[in-house]
Parts: sequence; C-alpha cells; structure tokens
Amino acid sequence: MKLNIRALAAQVVFQVLENGASLSNVLPQHQAQLANGKDRALLAELSYGVMRVLPQLDNCVSQRLQKPFKNKQRLLHHLLLIGCYQLYFTRIPAHAAISETAEACRQLGHEGLVKVINGVLRNIQRDETPLDTSNDTLKYCFPGWLVKKLKAAYPDSWEQVIEQSQQRPPMWLRNNQRQQSRAAFLAQLAAAEIEASAGLTADAILLEAPTDVTALPRFADGSVSVQDQAAQWAATLLNAQDGELILDACAAPGGKSCHILESANIRLVALDNDAKRLERVSENCQRLQLEATILCADAANIDASWHGDKFDRILLDAPCSATGVIRRHPDIKWLRKAADIDALQQLQAQILDHCWQWLKPGGTMLYATCSILPDENSQQIEAFLARTPDAALETITASKENHATGWQILPGQDNMDGFYYAKLVKAIA
Repeated sequence: MKLNIRALAAQVVFQVLENGASLSNVLPQHQAQLANGKDRALLAELSYGVMRVLPQLDNCVSQRLQKPFKNKQRLLHHLLLIGCYQLYFTRIPAHAAISETAEACRQLGHEGLVKVINGVLRNIQRDETPLDTSNDTLKYCFPGWLVKKLKAAYPDSWEQVIEQSQQRPPMWLRNNQRQQSRAAFLAQLAAAEIEASAGLTADAILLEAPTDVTALPRFADGSVSVQDQAAQWAATLLNAQDGELILDACAAPGGKSCHILESANIRLVALDNDAKRLERVSENCQRLQLEATILCADAANIDASWHGDKFDRILLDAPCSATGVIRRHPDIKWLRKAADIDALQQLQAQILDHCWQWLKPGGTMLYATCSILPDENSQQIEAFLARTPDAALETITASKENHATGWQILPGQDNMDGFYYAKLVKAIA
C-alpha cells in the first residue's frame, strides 16, 4: 500500500527517535516515495518541525493518552506527534490534519486504533490550550543538559544562542571561482529571477529564499555548490597556495575539500574513515571537475594508510557534537547525549596529536568544528598548546575583528551556522 505523507512522517520520526538514525539520512529515503515536490516539502516540514519542538508535542500527546503505546504500536505515538504539530504549527485545516493522520493509522496497519488517534487529536483541537512551557526543556525545546552547558558557556547570551538555533536556516551558495566570478554568477541568478546577495567570504552568496538546486544556473555543471558561509571560512583561513600538498583529515562529504581545490592548484588528500560518506566526496569532485586522492583511513592513525610526504597544510574538521548546526539538523538535540561530549573531546585530542605529526615544520593546521561548546573548541586548543611545544596559535582576522584565541562563530551571526576555527602553526626546527 502506498502510504500518505503523515504515515511516512511518522516512520521518519520513529527511526530517528527510537533507532537513533540521522534525519538527513532517513528523510530522503522516504521522500523518494513521493512524486510531487510539494508533498516532499510537506514531509520535510512535518519531520523537521517535530524535531524542533519535540518536548512540547510529546508532553501534549502524553497527557492525553490513557496508556502509552508500546512495542509495535509505538509508531502511533510518533504519528500523534505529527498530528499535534499540524494543529499547532501549520496552516493545514484541523479537519484535514486529523482525518489524514487517522487515515495514516489505518495505512500503518492499526485499523483498531484509528478511533484512539482521532479522539486524541480532536481532544487537542477542542482544548485550544497553549503548549506547556513550564520548565527549561519545554520552554526552549532543548535537552536540559545542553541548556545547562550553554548557560555556563554564554551566561549573557545563551537564550539568544538557543533562539537562533531554533530558526529555519538560510540557504548559502559557494561560487565556483574556477568557472566564473561571483559577480558573474550573481548576474546569472538575477537573470533567473533568484534574489541573492554577496556574503563576507570571497565565494559566498546568500539566497533570499531557499531554492531547489535544479533551478540554479548550471548547478549540474559545477558552477555552484550549497554550503553555509561559516563552513566556507575553512578554505579562506587555510589559505592554500599553488603546488602545496594538503590534507583534509575528516573530509566527508567533501564540501570543504572541493572549496580548497577550487581556490588553488594543489594536491589534496581527502581522508575519512567512513567509506560510504567518502562516495559523496567522489561525487562532489566529479560534478565540480576536480581531482583529489580519496583515502579511507582513520585520522587518528594516518600512518597505517598514507606513505607519502608530510603535508604543507592540514584541515582538521574534527568529529564533534554538531551543536552549532542544530538549526539545520534539529535531530541533533535528541541524538546527542551529555556523555558524548567527553568521548568526543578525547577523540579530538587523539586526532589533533596524530595529525600534528604529519604537518611539515612551518606548516599550518586549521582546527575546525561545527560545535559551540568550549569543551570541544577553545578548551581543546588550550590543552593541545599546553602539551605541544612546537605549536603556536595564530590570530584569525575575520569579520573585521581579531580572534587571538580562536574564532567562535555563534548560530545566526552574520546569518551563519555555529562554527569554531583555530589556526595553528608548527615551529621550524
């Protein structure tokens, strides 16, 4: 049976929250079952929307269930979250939202529980009660452990950080300077009636409204890529020079690798320990007509796989909590746990120490994360400098400011995602 959008959305949310799957992996698989672009967009809206305000929806639904759904019926709890989201956060008429969600229950093989789904949603509709915001988790729709960490890290601005992380992200493009100037591509966008403006980095373009990539001029030919401006700073700050040997130590899916290749005539090794995600690096290079050495290896044990020269520059986009990109990936809030941060810190330190051995004297390493937690950023770099005598931190001059201890970009700053950069230089022996 062909499932309707609500049934598909319930399956997406179930796989993320119950099985720990990534929304960005699961959603496209379910969108592929829908032929219509508007239907695919609605499926994304329902799936992402539930992730953004999950505690409020969960609280609302749970209060109205006489007994919780368990085992195979657990999927119906997630279906009710989809129904509740429609009633509170969309313009879909209530009668349509309820009837379509009840029909989804039938399609999912629970004919006997259609009345329960219908009854709970009609109860919510009749009440018209505002959603509960009586504690931090309900008010901010963030897990309590993360609210606590943000309060400690940003005592004066933590609420703004959370508010920005809950916004819908803008769409940034990266002009391929090998194919045309940014000004020329902006002109092409204007001719296609796509409103856009130049960003702070040399290749960044901000769209007024998100646009399907198929509508972008010559996207398939590699004229442009989708990449947040915060991520585009990586190639700018790394500042690769013609003829150099560069390592992108945690490269997949390859956006930063490709940007570095676009910026200079270099030899680049794109290394990652995830063979599946490395396929994306190959695909991106192919579309952009770029060449790289793609290596499936552990960045904490490069010796086992790379037997070439040491590197002039290394980009270490370290595995991290991804707390800076929650506006793009709201499922991070529920997939990440407090205990993950310590484990990530240890992994980052291992990779930092090992990659440093592969950097030439006088070389530059750019440490990057899409995190906003000091544990993974400034504190990580302070600890590295304390144990690494031949490492020095270089001041980053960006966005008209000097960042002497690394640059922490917060979500929403200049319309960017949250990112951290530290530029490390190796002493010449």
